Parts: sequence; structure tokens; C-alpha cells
Amino acid sequence: MKSICNFIARWMGLMVLLVAGISLLFPNSFIWIDTWTINPMLGVIMFGMGLTLSPHDFRIVLSRPKDIFIGCLAQFTVMPLLAWTLSWLFALPKELALGVILVGCCPGGTASNVITYLAKGDLPLSVGMTATSTLLAPLLTPFLVWLMAGTMVDVDTLGMLQSIVYVVIAPIVAGLLCQHFLPSLTKAVTPYLPAFSSVVIALVVGIIVAHSADRLLVGGMVVVLVVMLHNLLGLSVGFLLGRLLRLEKPKCVALSIEVGMQNSGLASSLAVLHFATFPLATIPGAVFSVWHNISGALVAKFYSSDSK
Repeated sequence: MKSICNFIARWMGLMVLLVAGISLLFPNSFIWIDTWTINPMLGVIMFGMGLTLSPHDFRIVLSRPKDIFIGCLAQFTVMPLLAWTLSWLFALPKELALGVILVGCCPGGTASNVITYLAKGDLPLSVGMTATSTLLAPLLTPFLVWLMAGTMVDVDTLGMLQSIVYVVIAPIVAGLLCQHFLPSLTKAVTPYLPAFSSVVIALVVGIIVAHSADRLLVGGMVVVLVVMLHNLLGLSVGFLLGRLLRLEKPKCVALSIEVGMQNSGLASSLAVLHFATFPLATIPGAVFSVWHNISGALVAKFYSSDSK
């Protein structure tokens, strides 16, 4: 059973791509699942994250404040600015620009720790950055979306803050409590969590793509290009920033992956909850969810094989 779970987690990018392709070409395979299910699914993923966090992960934040500060500062500046710039350069319609900006303003992706491990990066730094950026998201994500997109659409910052608390923070806290009071159960299920989260992420992507399939097929190529550039530039700028600061290569790798990989499922969820009048805003998050798992697997192979 564990070998199957390891296989699923390792090939998450391929599985997400397969599900996205099926839901795009055959929307009826997933369209029967309503979009309201996305939030509980993300909550389950965050609950799993809470189960895997330990006091040691939070001690990293205190023992390496400089590294964590650099990482989170890059996370919440590089990707939002890249999102705004790319939306402007490609003259994206308001709805698509909003979706790209939502992706850019979200915290680090839940798969980044696995990718950092495969890339032989600084895993403790990656985990610490993911945890910290996630905890900062209720305040920084709504503020940044308002800052970047407030002139295009009305942004309910308080409502977004509450949504992130319910979907992200509360499940993580529940996972931490479960880990503390039910350690035996937590230890038993932890080995299966990466595979379980991979399946849930694939389902979320399938639902979002299926409900946006007609619009994605009509004007999706420019969105795919912008999303790919957003992710690849984030990965590159994150690594170069580490080099400029003269950090060791494992830290540069962790910084690259944390900056480049976003919690794009949360972006789509916020689009569904708070920007329902702009249905195209969900598409960039769905495309990012597919693409960053593919690019993550590729950069992991590249970084791990590069001896420099």
C-alpha cells in the first residue's frame, strides 16, 4: 500500500495533467461535482498539512528568522508583481487578469515541500516558508489582491480574510490539535497523506477545468502562456535572488521552488467565492495547478542533477 502511495505522490504532476485533460475534453466526467466542494477539499489538504507539521518546523522560524524573512518577502513581492506585469504586458481581459493576480498573491503551494525534497534543496527552510507564508496569507493575500486589482474590481478584503481563515488556517490548527491529542493515529496516517493530497488536488483541478472547459477551449492559449511564464519566472527569480544574497545552493533551490509554486487551488477557491460575476477568474488557478506540478517535477530533476 505504501509503495502505491509513494508512486502516486511522485507522479502527481502526470496525474493532475491527465485529470485536467479528461475534464477539458469530457467535462461531464467532473461537471456533476459542484464548485462548492472545492473549499472542503482544500480544507482537507490543509488539515493534512497540519498533521505533518511539528514543533520543530516552527522552531525553524525562530532559529532561522533571516532565511524565513527573505523567503516570505520574496513570496509576497515577486509573484504578485510578476502577475500584475504579465497581465499588463499581455493586455489580459479584466477577468483573466484578476485570476492571474489571485494566483500571484496566494501563499506557497502545498506540493513545494515534496518538490524541494526531490530537488535536494533545504527541506526545513521550505517547510518553514510554507508554514509561515500560509499563516500570513489571511492578512497579506487580501491586501495584495486589493492593491493589485482594486482598480479593476471591488475587492472584499474582510470577506477574503475570513475565507482564508476558514479554508486554510482552521484546518491546519485542527490538524495540529489532532497530532497533539491523537499521536498514534496521526503517525499511522501520515505516510499516506502525500498520495491522498495528490488525489484531492487532482479532483480540485478536474472540477475547476470541467466547469470552465468551454471558455478555456475558446481563449485558453494566452492564459496557458501567461501562467507558464508566471511560474517559470518565479522559479528563476527565486533562485537568482538566493544567488545574489550568496546563499548556499540548497537554500537557493528551496527559495526558487517556494517562490515559484503557489497555492493555486486557494486562488480558484477565492475566485469562486468572492468573484462569482467573473467566471473566467477561476481559469488561471486551474491552469497553474496543472502546470506547476509539471514544472516542479522538471526543476527537481534539473536541480538534483546539477552538481554546481
